[in-house]
Amino acid sequence: MVAVAGVAVGAKVLAPGSSAFSAVQAIGIVPGSRTMGALETERAQLIAMTTAARTLTVVAKPKLASPAQVAAANPGTTGGTGGTSGTGGGSGIVYVTSTPPDPGSAQSIAYNMLPSFGFSATTFFGCLKEMWNRESGWRYDAENASGAYGIPQALPGSKMATAGADWQTNPATQIKWGLGYIKAIYGDPCKAWAFWQVNHYY
Repeated sequence: MVAVAGVAVGAKVLAPGSSAFSAVQAIGIVPGSRTMGALETERAQLIAMTTAARTLTVVAKPKLASPAQVAAANPGTTGGTGGTSGTGGGSGIVYVTSTPPDPGSAQSIAYNMLPSFGFSATTFFGCLKEMWNRESGWRYDAENASGAYGIPQALPGSKMATAGADWQTNPATQIKWGLGYIKAIYGDPCKAWAFWQVNHYY
């Protein structure tokens, strides 16, 4: 008798003009329709996930420092090259000591390039090394979800094209761009590293 009632209900619900939703409701009242109940639960979960996906927001929007932020983070400093050596200066900037890197490495390229930007390698390489260790691990192909790329994590990476057409694969081109950016925005690598330690970006 139950089977006959189920067929009758099904025939009525599936008649032309009926909706799929009312079919699910009707079959749901038939005893033993656990499969339809499971499908309805799955459908509700899919609707919830779709709704959630449409309301996602970016919570880790990349941040770029402005000169005003740099000045606020480093009171009493100027945009010079910061010729102070040793472990500290009058402005509260800490200088990190480091041994010269292995020849032929990206770090070695940076170490040798620092003087061409007016930075003493023995004074400023330690700060640069610490910062780029955290940004990219000194990998020329390092990329994060925001689109930042390369050793200095330029955002977007194509900014580095101003230093050379081979910006995607050449560590020297990336380092050249990165040192130019640091000098223009922070004055020197140790001021950039001081800002990084507070904000975790530079």
